[in-house]
Amino acid sequence: MSEETFIHLCNKLRPAMERRDTNFRVCVPLKKRVAFALWKLATGSEYRSVGHLFGASISTACQCVKEFCAAAETLLVPEQIRFPDQERFKEMAAYVENRWGLPQCIGAIDGSHIPIIAPQHYHCDYFNRLAGSLHDARVLRLSTLWELASRGNHIPANTRNIGWVNVGYYILEDSAYPLQNWLLKPFIDTGRLTAEQQVYNMKISRTRVVVENAFGRLKGIWRCLMKRNDCSVDLVKSMVLTCCALHNLCESHGESYESAWDPPSAAEPVLALPQPVEEEGRDVREALMRYLNS
Repeated sequence: MSEETFIHLCNKLRPAMERRDTNFRVCVPLKKRVAFALWKLATGSEYRSVGHLFGASISTACQCVKEFCAAAETLLVPEQIRFPDQERFKEMAAYVENRWGLPQCIGAIDGSHIPIIAPQHYHCDYFNRLAGSLHDARVLRLSTLWELASRGNHIPANTRNIGWVNVGYYILEDSAYPLQNWLLKPFIDTGRLTAEQQVYNMKISRTRVVVENAFGRLKGIWRCLMKRNDCSVDLVKSMVLTCCALHNLCESHGESYESAWDPPSAAEPVLALPQPVEEEGRDVREALMRYLNS
């Protein structure tokens, strides 16, 4: 993070984080408080190491991180993580079509595992890839995105005739998710795919890689998301949101990124569960397949 972006971040969070000296205690300066939190999020170091590095106690380091994440949720997240407006949807669709040749596509979706210590209560629900964990599709169905998009309240109705079908905006996904008019995924490779289906899968996968790259860059910089997080579940959620907002801030400020920071590439296994019969999205997928093979 450049000094310019650091100063911008400090000024952004100043209303919620700045403290005044008292007759009994000199407060930790704002820049140092922000530096505490950034170092913790960027390295995943223990609070003891963070406090030692900055010459402060463990409790001070812990408090600074909590206050930073709370301030970021209030002041930074709403600015950096928000649903696009109609004009932005048009820009995204045009960008994807110009770069990858997919019409009406506005993005891609995926999941990424963040290790934590399971809480004492209902700890079995936090076992990853075991009976208590959630399938990727279930996570999506419990999200606000699913609720809004299914009601037609998120993605604007902007259709285009493709292969004799009126196709609206859609998001790309992998085979773990359900097929919908606004969610398109590859054909499952059973070894008997047609040449047209193979072309469709190749072009979908080539475009979908953007979400994998985004997670890679996110975890490559904010490495607290890679190792097991020993904080409470509530604070972990706040830290994840904060890291996502910081990621967007750095991207918008043109901060540099080196490929050497990429986390080790390891495909995350998908919990195998029976998939429901898919009724929606088949006509749209077939129309797009014909378009990509024309």
